[in-house]
Amino acid sequence: MKAWFVLALLVGAGVLLLSRGGGLELLSDLGTGELVSIGVGVLLVTLYVVSLFNDERTRPLQAVRYILVWLAIGFALIAGYSYREELSTVVGRVGGELLPSGQVVSVESGEEGEKAVRVRRRLDGHYSVRAAVNGQSMTLMVDTGATSVVLKPADAERAGINLDELAYTTPIDTANGTTYAAAVRLKSLAIGPLVVHNIEALVARPGSIKENLLGMSFLRRLRSYEFSKDYLTLRG
Repeated sequence: MKAWFVLALLVGAGVLLLSRGGGLELLSDLGTGELVSIGVGVLLVTLYVVSLFNDERTRPLQAVRYILVWLAIGFALIAGYSYREELSTVVGRVGGELLPSGQVVSVESGEEGEKAVRVRRRLDGHYSVRAAVNGQSMTLMVDTGATSVVLKPADAERAGINLDELAYTTPIDTANGTTYAAAVRLKSLAIGPLVVHNIEALVARPGSIKENLLGMSFLRRLRSYEFSKDYLTLRG
């Protein structure tokens, strides 16, 4: 317990110096309270080192090893604090690689008030996103060739659309040829923090499509969308 307390004080003093632009030349710029804190930390570290060498149960080499271990841990913590922004970027990149395809990750945007999300490409080369359609969670495949959002009947019903009132009169082209869909309007479609209201959509005839499609009726309402390597970035 004593060792952890001493280490905490040592790390705190190091972080304080780094946050001030760090270095011995800056000690003259520190306030009285800061100097006292650093002095107490150094004193306790000194007492801990002396106690290690005076402890009959601790051999000199073992004491040196303990000191080096604590110094290494303290240095690692201070270095981690100093490079916290770079480490945050690295962790974000690694996390993005580990996330399953379709999982939406919010990313920083360069413009004030802009919101952006990113999704990773699937193994088959397509992009899919987890979205909330009229508040109901479902997956949609991004299709810039589709003029509208297209939903499977089962998912449309979950989103509150009455299938009995639909008229399948709008022709759409699919991988299996031309089929017909019913025109509807969605109250909202949200992908992470991106929310678009009152969207034109289609409900496909039962059995005609295997996946919901995120088409241009949603994409053109965004500020931009960009395909880059294995990622799709949506901004709104």
